[in-house]
Amino acid sequence: MAPDPGRTRLRNSTRAVVGVALAVTVAELAGLSLTASITGGLAALLALFTVLDANVRAQRVTTALLPVAGFPVLALATTLHGVPAARDAAFLAVVFAGVYARRWGPRGHALGIFGFMMFFVTQFLHAVPAQLPELFAAVTLALLSAGAVRFLLWPIERRTPPAAAPPGLPGTGLARPTTRQAFQATAACAFALAIGQVLSEDRWYWAVGTAWWIFVNTASRGETLVRGFRRVLGTVIGIAAGLLIAVPLHGAPAPTAALVAVCVFGIFYTAAPSYSWMMFFVTVMAGLLYGLLGVLHPGLLLLRFEETAVGALGAALAVVLILPVTTHGANDAWIQRALHCVRAATGAALDRLAGDPAADPAPHAAELELLLARVRMALAPLVHPLSPLRARKARARQVLALLDDCAREVRGLVVVAADPQASHDARLATACWRVEAAVEALTAPSGSAGPATPAEPSRPAGVEPALAHLHGLEQALTALATPLRSDPRAPLVTA
Repeated sequence: MAPDPGRTRLRNSTRAVVGVALAVTVAELAGLSLTASITGGLAALLALFTVLDANVRAQRVTTALLPVAGFPVLALATTLHGVPAARDAAFLAVVFAGVYARRWGPRGHALGIFGFMMFFVTQFLHAVPAQLPELFAAVTLALLSAGAVRFLLWPIERRTPPAAAPPGLPGTGLARPTTRQAFQATAACAFALAIGQVLSEDRWYWAVGTAWWIFVNTASRGETLVRGFRRVLGTVIGIAAGLLIAVPLHGAPAPTAALVAVCVFGIFYTAAPSYSWMMFFVTVMAGLLYGLLGVLHPGLLLLRFEETAVGALGAALAVVLILPVTTHGANDAWIQRALHCVRAATGAALDRLAGDPAADPAPHAAELELLLARVRMALAPLVHPLSPLRARKARARQVLALLDDCAREVRGLVVVAADPQASHDARLATACWRVEAAVEALTAPSGSAGPATPAEPSRPAGVEPALAHLHGLEQALTALATPLRSDPRAPLVTA
């Protein structure tokens, strides 16, 4: 049900299935073992999922650098397989370095995740040093396959998802978001590792993986807590599905491969709009892979839930006790960034209607959808059913509803602007100016008068589609002044 402008999520998800399938097929044709084939498939999935640089050239460079981060970690993890104390210390060092690397933007983010997951996959598959050459071969073939699909067979220009820390939240030392998160994530993973090993000496890594992934793309204490809840929820539903789907299959190759492909599609398609659904597909896929390895049974799925709960608890304790950051600053920064995107889309649509062929509002509309996903994540703690802050919850819900209205009107403008029969007149310029004035009024610094907010307009009957969408935008932006500019602790008063 989530909007998918330009079918971007659909195309990326389908491409991911093709890329992962090609990587596994190449590994099998090369005569590699099942362990190596699974490693290659996960490497291809990570390359397609985590490399999110702003342009294709940068994406190619990051993809080429993945082995630089992954191969040393693979070698370290397999070498320390039989030395638990050294292995655990090395894993925590990889956690810290992987999170700290996010300070270097999308490339550092991707390399950090890839390095962590290379350590994780060796624990998942119980890889030993003798398997290292074929693991290197599998990862190399997988990255070549994923790169061929992504950059040659099926190139898709995509907007880069906004980073977890929005503009307006700078810092140095421990105040820097990436440094703070590196300490938080390491503490959470240390807790998860210790308690996870009490539960299971063989499957403790699920707790560490849970704690790690909860910190990906979060910027505040509230976001992290909600993400942990959603991860547990998605895991529980995925375990129930695994009992009904993965266990009865007993690792049968053909149906398992088909269902893994469905899970890969689901992971990519649901990642942006729903973290719980993404975790559902991740959990089902993990069960299917365990079936292929011949170790799946209901007790293992129960252990999966227990380890996930431990990891989520570790993350919750870390963000509450270690360098905590509240949600308010992050919320305001994301909302303002979304509003500026609305203004940019409106201006591009007006230029297109005025006859400028180079003007295109579609990229701004796609970016707005990504920004709204980040706004929803930032506001999730306030709108959660268990939140006791009723006034803030009501305001957050109104903000989300009005921003969704803005996105809907922007999508309508994109459609109108793409129509070669659509024309421009002076009323559009006036309406566009009013939209820009409304945005400036909402984004002016707190305490600043800013441009005067235009009076709430009435939607005229029978106007052209472009003008109707601009009036709709103006109405939504004007209404946003109430929840954004009044005391957040006061009861929300609506007209």
